[in-house]
Amino acid sequence: MLKKRNPEVLMDREVLLDLDYSGETQGPDSYGSLQNGGFIPPRYLNTAAIDEDDDPIYVHCERTASPPVQPPGNYFRDGQTKIDFVLVWEVKVRRKRRSRGQSQGEAAEATAEAAQEESRSERRKAQLARWRDKFIQNVQSAGLLMEKEESSSVKKTIHYLKLNAPWDVLVYYAEELCLRAPLQAQPHPDFNTSAQVLQKLWVPNIMKDSVPNRPVDYYTCAFRKSKMEKFLGSDNRENYFTNTQRHRIVYEILARTVYGRRKRAEVGVARLLNEGAFTGAFPLHEGPFELPGSDVQPNQLNKRQVLYHYWSSWLKWYKYQPLDHIREYFGEKIALYFAWLGFYTAWLLPAALVGTCVFVSGILTMGSNTPAKEICESGGLYLMCPLCETCKPWNMSDICPMAKVGYLFDHPGTVFFSVFMSLWAVTFLEYWKRKNATLAHHWDCMDFQEEEEPPRPEFSAMAPAMEENPVTGVKEPYFPEKARISRMLTGSMVIIIMLCIVMIFLVTVIIYRSIVSVMMFETGSSVLRTQAGNIANISSSLVNLALILLMGQVYTALAEQLTKWEMHRTQTQYEDAFTFKVFIFQFVNFYSSPFYVAFFKGRFVGYPGHYGTLFGMRNEDCGPGGCLIELAEQLCIIMVGKQLINNVQEFVIPKIKAWRQKRALSSVKKAQKAEEPKRWEQDYELIPCEGLFDEYLEIVLQFGFITIFVAAFPLAPLFALLNNWVEVRLDAHKFVCEYRRPVAERAQHIGVWFIILEALSHVSVIVNAFLIAFTSDFLPRLLYQYKFNNDLHGYVNFTLAYSPPSYNYSSHTVCRYKAFRDENGKYTLVYWELLAVRLGFIIAFEHVVFFVLRVIDWMVPDIPESLELKIKRERYLAKQALADNQEALLQAKRLAT
Repeated sequence: MLKKRNPEVLMDREVLLDLDYSGETQGPDSYGSLQNGGFIPPRYLNTAAIDEDDDPIYVHCERTASPPVQPPGNYFRDGQTKIDFVLVWEVKVRRKRRSRGQSQGEAAEATAEAAQEESRSERRKAQLARWRDKFIQNVQSAGLLMEKEESSSVKKTIHYLKLNAPWDVLVYYAEELCLRAPLQAQPHPDFNTSAQVLQKLWVPNIMKDSVPNRPVDYYTCAFRKSKMEKFLGSDNRENYFTNTQRHRIVYEILARTVYGRRKRAEVGVARLLNEGAFTGAFPLHEGPFELPGSDVQPNQLNKRQVLYHYWSSWLKWYKYQPLDHIREYFGEKIALYFAWLGFYTAWLLPAALVGTCVFVSGILTMGSNTPAKEICESGGLYLMCPLCETCKPWNMSDICPMAKVGYLFDHPGTVFFSVFMSLWAVTFLEYWKRKNATLAHHWDCMDFQEEEEPPRPEFSAMAPAMEENPVTGVKEPYFPEKARISRMLTGSMVIIIMLCIVMIFLVTVIIYRSIVSVMMFETGSSVLRTQAGNIANISSSLVNLALILLMGQVYTALAEQLTKWEMHRTQTQYEDAFTFKVFIFQFVNFYSSPFYVAFFKGRFVGYPGHYGTLFGMRNEDCGPGGCLIELAEQLCIIMVGKQLINNVQEFVIPKIKAWRQKRALSSVKKAQKAEEPKRWEQDYELIPCEGLFDEYLEIVLQFGFITIFVAAFPLAPLFALLNNWVEVRLDAHKFVCEYRRPVAERAQHIGVWFIILEALSHVSVIVNAFLIAFTSDFLPRLLYQYKFNNDLHGYVNFTLAYSPPSYNYSSHTVCRYKAFRDENGKYTLVYWELLAVRLGFIIAFEHVVFFVLRVIDWMVPDIPESLELKIKRERYLAKQALADNQEALLQAKRLAT
């Protein structure tokens, strides 16, 4: 029912625009309003405005018995008006419940309960309908054109509201959102360093691919309506704004539109989606992704088909990614993720080659390992002390195979590789900053400053008060800072408790490993006895991986609830807090076990007769091949296992979700068998885009594995490289084929993830220094070569101590154990000399590497010199193009030619 227009209550219509009318001016409590003056002609505002307490105005959309033939492409029924956005909601058909086989009293009670429940449900549905209808009316008042479609079945009706932004709306918001306008076309820059190198060497570049319909690159400046005639293509209104720009403008309108009470901050489509008033809000994909027949020329493919064929196809695994096409279709934020992932994968290639060479060199020089030869040829010379209370003494020659294999992960080449990877990590980040700056300028995001962000929908719904925003001057939902800090401190205590649970699981795994080792030794089998440590370590690593993945899922859900409870105002603040929580937990979750093996295992064993214990069990000692080989086994199982499981999940889970979505819509689809499904119906069957958080987290954790513990596992970069080749295509396939098209978002960098990467690269230097100093045998061998024998003859005997006399009396056997102790169990002078060497090495390693890193940082500028010149030229052209002095403009054109 339409109510008469009341001049005193024009606020709903003025939610988006401060129109010039004779009534009262807009007050500071008009949340979400703009104060830039109005432009929309009166013809767009033909719907009456209503007060927030009044009944909503229902938008009437005609339904014809036989709709006209739908034109090809994403257009309204007229075949000319573009569909910029689609809103979807479902209405279920009411069914009366019947009670059978019940007494009269039970039936009456059940009927009353059902009626009460149905009454609550109906009130909720009516509330959502009022919000939805008022929202649609206000969207129409903001100037958007709309057309409604319906798909019905016996169970429910699905409503599709197609939205279009007319030219005047686009022009107004283009200036409001500081979109960039083209001034002059320029040749495409070549961003791939490898392509430039291969071209100079006259080597054919098999990675280059000729992708059709590459977007044109322009010199640009901020859009101004008053200078419209000076921008390229301004006479072509149909195609002047790109589809992603149109989507961004429409979504901006939807995000600002009021649907209820302003004092309750009932604003924006995001909150309506959370409330359930809408079940979908998305821009449409540009046609199907399936390729047409072979007779179609490449330049006739739609943008989605181009991305499917030239990007997400597995046959293109070795080709450059078409980043300009990705940015044109999905926006800068998603394109920057794939640019970073591709850049990181390319940089993994030299790291993988060097790591493989280091590993192969270990294989080739294995025969020259004197300590391993001495162990294998010792026979019964070195009788070792029992490994458990009920075990028997054993000969050191029994571990000959493990001594040889341990050399692969503990030889001088691994020290070189640690230094190399520390320098590689920082150099990679420095050159990524250059690449990021180049892409940000190329994609017109270098000067992008995000506008004052509106409050999150959840924050708006739960905030207890309203206060004036000092930036915008309007009243917004407010949550006291002291209360937020109190909640954050409480949340940090929960995080600490969860980290303690991780430690408890770690201790459980340690106990499990000790029990399995004892069981293997007590079998009496020589094979099981020599391989007891490996069997226990591998099985415990698999158990640890399962616990890591389980705890990761639990904590991510807990961190999400904690972050919501902390009441962060904006989406950026929310995402940063959530990222920090999840990363801190996952860092401890994934790396606690490798840290234990690297720095704590074997440090608190004690000596015969005075062994350290944990819960009555002897503390763990390093295995026969040393702790580095156990660390390598752990890293291989955790890192590779996690990558395999994640890839399987990324392949299977979207298909399961898509199957469930199609199954939920199957009844509607069956009711329209004769009709070809429309684009909006096909896109609604896809799953909503889940963002980039999980993708970034997976790769950043991988970066930690290949840098922090690389001294123990030189093959880590190779496995990361193989994984990322698969990762790029899996992610590309999800975005092109399985996700609804996300709203294009602008971004000029990868955000807080870069700070985390920098922190990991610096942590890796310190960890690798301690790993080489305290876990590797590199420094003990170096000290022995310097003091005693350069060929390491007698090194094995040098590292072994004799059991104390008190222990010999009880066991009646003199045995050996690995330590620098005298017969009484006291540390020898060699131990203290070695400790001094280790500490000196850490200080020298850390200072030298960090000094070189600072030199690299100083030598590699964040912005290339060529880009600085390009930026200056673009600013000059923008200044001349927007100048009112026509003579200066003509002179600039002459200089350009």
